[in-house]
Amino acid sequence: MLTIKRVATVLSNYQDDGYEIQEVGCGRNCLGNCCLPASTLPLYTFKKNQENSGEPDEISPFKEEQPHQLSFLNLLLGEWEERMRQGLFRYDVTNCVTKIIPGKYGFIAQLNEGRHLKKRPTEFRVDQVLQPFDDSKFNFTKVGQEEVLFRFEQSNNYKSHYFLATALAVTADGNNSPNVVAINVSPIEYGHVLLIPHVVHCLPQRIDHSSFLLAINFAKEAANPFFRVGYNILGAFATINHLYFQAYFLEVPFPIEEAPIQRILFTKKRVQDRGVIISKLLDYPVKGFVFEGGNSVQDLSHFVASACICLQNTNIPFNVLISDSGKRIFLLPQCYAERQALGEVRQELLESQVNPAVWEIGGHIVLKRHKDYDNSTEESAWRLLAEVSLSEERFQEVKAYVREAAGLQEKPNMKENKVNLNQVKHEANQKEDSLCKQPAAAKKGYKFLLSVVQACILQRKCLCL
Repeated sequence: MLTIKRVATVLSNYQDDGYEIQEVGCGRNCLGNCCLPASTLPLYTFKKNQENSGEPDEISPFKEEQPHQLSFLNLLLGEWEERMRQGLFRYDVTNCVTKIIPGKYGFIAQLNEGRHLKKRPTEFRVDQVLQPFDDSKFNFTKVGQEEVLFRFEQSNNYKSHYFLATALAVTADGNNSPNVVAINVSPIEYGHVLLIPHVVHCLPQRIDHSSFLLAINFAKEAANPFFRVGYNILGAFATINHLYFQAYFLEVPFPIEEAPIQRILFTKKRVQDRGVIISKLLDYPVKGFVFEGGNSVQDLSHFVASACICLQNTNIPFNVLISDSGKRIFLLPQCYAERQALGEVRQELLESQVNPAVWEIGGHIVLKRHKDYDNSTEESAWRLLAEVSLSEERFQEVKAYVREAAGLQEKPNMKENKVNLNQVKHEANQKEDSLCKQPAAAKKGYKFLLSVVQACILQRKCLCL
């Protein structure tokens, strides 16, 4: 058994060293079966995907008087700021200094000393990416509802809605378990939240088709390329073995999003017929795959989730970055924790206490010591991420698993086309039935409609987008 010791990131204020011995049935308004069935939480319902759908547009059963207009991202960030005003975060992430490291790639460095303070190292098993759910350890059912922003469910029509207080239909056995959006109390960036699918079902940290489609819809609903969704599996620096995705807003391109790619060609038309393009990263310190396009959100989600399921069933650690409002997805197998457990990582990197998970691999590197931040260079960032990457031999093995998951064969003796991500993005957006059209990126400071949210809270109105 391979294990490493690292400081666990605190995702909730109820995640502390002594919490495991507390009894369930706490009566403190948590997300467990003891409290949730009798609770009311705000509800955001995202619009149904219309691609390839012949279903009629149903009338919302929650229809009320003329609703206020509010974007999903404005709502999320406004609620996140409200939790900041309530003092629920362990530190003020907006005070953390950030810089773009000079060089070709534009790696982003942040000094964030608050994420590991006052915590002792914990032992993590890193040689088993799928582990059974353990109710005796911290999980998100023990989170207080004050940390929850809202529920996130699919609407029954092609409009998005926001309801300020809705009763939950959760039964004592966990049926109708809600998807919830909660703050990360140790944020990496502005608006850092957790998306927890079917929280009461207590799903372990593993990808399934339903939850992955939910995560893509989460990114799509934000409709902003600077709001990204990430996933870490066990063995690739997931902190909690309870299914969750992460997301935050950072108004700068990630280096991985600018990296050139090489399209992978296949003999069968299954992927091409459904509009999905699969490529591999080039000229980047971490080897990985890029999935784009798709005749529908479901098509893209299906192929990526199938690849993830294949890798996790084969015990291969990986991270996933959902980018460009859900239109580009990076699948990133990695081996840093394994190398660390085997004593193969250089001491200088271990001393930095950087855990290279999805955000770091994407090029947003969170540093915990002043000297590492002050001395950060493109070369030091590259050295760190190079330790994450698989060897070429292992990457080819993973590539075969990805092909197997999609039921494909690679074209023999054919030269793959080297392209830039922006070229592929342009091609995908030309498809009439492709994913939602990319909104223009905000070039100025982002302004949030907090006054609208607060007014609606007072008037108890429904928001329809």
